[in-house]
Amino acid sequence: MDSTRSTPSMLRWTGLAAALAMALGLAGCNKTEEQTAGQRMDEAINKTEQAAQEAKQKAETAAGEMGDATRRAAAGAAALVDDAAITAKVKAGLAQDTDLSALKIDVDTSAGVVTLKGEVKSEQARERASQIAQAVSGVSSVENKLVVSGG
Repeated sequence: MDSTRSTPSMLRWTGLAAALAMALGLAGCNKTEEQTAGQRMDEAINKTEQAAQEAKQKAETAAGEMGDATRRAAAGAAALVDDAAITAKVKAGLAQDTDLSALKIDVDTSAGVVTLKGEVKSEQARERASQIAQAVSGVSSVENKLVVSGG
């Protein structure tokens, strides 16, 4: 009879132990899920902050590059205007000289360097064209490619 009495008691203790183990297991699972959810939230916040920081850096970089491009474009446009002004002044100076004909002398300017091409009647006229071009403000040098022709 002891064996029948101990079996229900043993079953009760076994059931109680199993229920306790399951309760502890479920409590542990629930706690892990809460931590995982919290960790996921933290991770999402960190990723959002990181993405916002990267977007800000990209925007600042793009703005800087646009500013650089604008400055380069402005400098390039200013150089073209300067070169065009230099060319016009050289042509005007050549036109005012009675020994030189502005129509026969091509004047090109690039970055302040004036190139003279065409034909002149004498070596003196060739040198005078160089002097006129060099006297213009903004001219850094003159490439005299004028050819002296007897005609």
